[in-house]
Amino acid sequence: MQEKCFLFQNKNICYNVSGSGQPVILLHGFGEDGMVWQSQIEFLQNNFKLVMPDIPGSGQSEFVPNATIETYAEVIKELIEIEIQKEKGEVVLIGHSMGGYVTLAFAEKYPRYLKSFGLFHSSAFADPEEKISTRKKAINFIKENGAFNFLKTSTPGLFTQRYKDQHPEKVEALIEAGKQFSPEALIQYYEAMIARPDRTHVLTSFNKPVLFLIGEHDQAIPFESSMRQCYLPAQSHVNILRESAHMGMWEETEKSNTILLDFLSVQ
Repeated sequence: MQEKCFLFQNKNICYNVSGSGQPVILLHGFGEDGMVWQSQIEFLQNNFKLVMPDIPGSGQSEFVPNATIETYAEVIKELIEIEIQKEKGEVVLIGHSMGGYVTLAFAEKYPRYLKSFGLFHSSAFADPEEKISTRKKAINFIKENGAFNFLKTSTPGLFTQRYKDQHPEKVEALIEAGKQFSPEALIQYYEAMIARPDRTHVLTSFNKPVLFLIGEHDQAIPFESSMRQCYLPAQSHVNILRESAHMGMWEETEKSNTILLDFLSVQ
């Protein structure tokens, strides 16, 4: 795996590249970095060129002030033009959670770059009022208690109780990785998610394949909400992870990997 960086608004944006073949960008979510995909990288790298960016303020990427979901989509465009566009091929973009919001913003503005895209525990709907209220409470908690203290309390809720009981060390590892985050970064992510518009029209207008991976026990992106968007694309590939909450790439690694391989292989 090779780590690379480029400048965006005079800030270093870093990403990892592994494998060769059809280019696939795996875009992480809130409170994560590109290494959340480690098991998928190991499984897919012999068949595809995998590109795993760190969203600004995550991992090795520097914080970009005043960024929005649309800003992060511009980061992905820059990445594609630097790392992939020279190869003249279309890319598949798979976004987890907040990464899915970025994926939709990118698909809205730059559909020509995409061979297909996928939403992994993510949604095209705008935040309802209840969700906005929850996010605002989280912002206040971060301001008062710091980023790491917030992630210590919030991260366990991303997993099923069964997974937490069976793999406490993995949940703890994700929490520990949260020490990298500044309060400013997490607050910016929340503000960006609150401000994002409904993008269900992107699902309706996109005429290429769209992948959905849905956690039956997901509290962050409720199952019912996820299912309501699945009929919108012309080519919809719907997969339900029955033993997962919001971290199916960890909770049901083998099944998630197989779903991704099957989807990517028919592109």
